[in-house]
Amino acid sequence: MSGEMVVDRPLVLVGLMGAGKSCIGRRLAQRLRLPFVDADREIEQAAGCSIPEIFSRHGEQAFRDGERRVILRLLESPPFVLATGGGAFMDPRTRAVIREKAISVWLRADLDLLVRRTGRRGDRPLLQVDDPRAKLAELMSTRYPIYAEADLTVDSQDGPPDATLERVLAALADFTPPSDRQTETGEGRRAASS
Repeated sequence: MSGEMVVDRPLVLVGLMGAGKSCIGRRLAQRLRLPFVDADREIEQAAGCSIPEIFSRHGEQAFRDGERRVILRLLESPPFVLATGGGAFMDPRTRAVIREKAISVWLRADLDLLVRRTGRRGDRPLLQVDDPRAKLAELMSTRYPIYAEADLTVDSQDGPPDATLERVLAALADFTPPSDRQTETGEGRRAASS
C-alpha cells in the first residue's frame, strides 16, 4: 500500500519534542521514496551553530524567526517529508503556509511517553528547568489545541516505530485534502488512530 502512495505536496510532521517526528519522518520518507529534512538541522546549518547555542546567544524569539524563514524556504520544494521543531506550528504565519502548501500530521503523545523520551537527551533548551515533566505538561496545555489544527492526528505510542509509521500511512491513505486550501477556515479532516 505505502509504496504505491503518491504524494503531491510536502508532508510536515508536528508535535512536541519526543513525539517521534524525526524518527517517524525518516521512516516515512524512506517508505514513500521521498527526501527527508529535519528543520532543526537546517536551522543549525543556516545559523552555523547548534539550537542550544542560538537560544543562549540570541534568545528564543531569534530562533523562532530563523525557524520560520527556513520552513517557508523549504516548503517551496517538491514533495518531501519535514520534521519540524515543537514550536514551529505555533507560529500563525508558519502554520498558514503549512496549511496552504503541505499536509500536516500531528504526532500526538501522552505525557509519560514524552518525559521518558526527552529524558534521554540533554540538549533541549526548553527543558533546562528544575521540573521538565511540569514544563512538558505546560507545553501540552498550550500547544495541543494548536496542533489539533493539523490535517491529520496520529497517536505516537510506546513500541516499535514501525507501528506508528503504519498509522501515519493509513491516515495519509484516507486523507482527502480540502479542495481550496488557501481559503479553508475549518479544521482539516483528521484520522486519529490508537
